[in-house]
Amino acid sequence: MPTSAFIPCAARRLLLVSCLLLSSCAWLMPAPQVRGNKIDPEAMKELTPGTSTKSDVSAIIGSPTARDTFDDNTWLYISELTQPRIGRTLGELQQHVVVLNFNEQGVLSTVKTLDQADSLPVSVIARTTASPGTEASFMQQLLGNIGRFNPTGATAPGGASGGGSAGGAPGGLR
Repeated sequence: MPTSAFIPCAARRLLLVSCLLLSSCAWLMPAPQVRGNKIDPEAMKELTPGTSTKSDVSAIIGSPTARDTFDDNTWLYISELTQPRIGRTLGELQQHVVVLNFNEQGVLSTVKTLDQADSLPVSVIARTTASPGTEASFMQQLLGNIGRFNPTGATAPGGASGGGSAGGAPGGLR
């Protein structure tokens, strides 16, 4: 009977050792990285709409990550916490966007904080944009090589070779 009591004890030890080894794999993962311009919540408390100017905001929380394309009075501070995953792809753990709007005099008017819950899904379309002039018409394809073909293989007067020794033996030896 000592063997039956020994098997569960060995199985428990094996289970304990495997759990410890598996949990130690987390130490091999790289630490999460902050990307962008993360704003300190204490610094955000110093900003007061109606009194803080653009220079005050720049001095307190720094320059913006981006400015609105069509409105220079909208500043965006974008930050995210990412962690590398399998295949070196980045997994997004947190995302924060602070939107600051200024009036025409450069005084802060509104402060808005957004996170992942406010994001909208965007589908990526895998196609190319046609650019005019890159597509050859039927007539261009049909008549495009007229004058380019030289049946004798002689060198054209501009220095371009129409056949010659290209691909043949070096020095014209055949």
